Amino acid sequence: MKVDVDPERCQGHARCWEICPEVFGLDEEGHGHVLVDVVPPGLEAAATEAAENCPERAILVS
Repeated sequence: MKVDVDPERCQGHARCWEICPEVFGLDEEGHGHVLVDVVPPGLEAAATEAAENCPERAILVS
């Protein structure tokens, strides 16, 4: 499973980081970015939950 954050849509709510900090980080402005190339086993549910909780729908799951 892979995830990606669309920088054009992200508004810096930081919900992704709060829900799954092992996969998502924040830049100096508080916008989300992905820390890993592939979501590790055992974190897929949390990464999906983070995507579902993004108010801007900026996280793409594939």
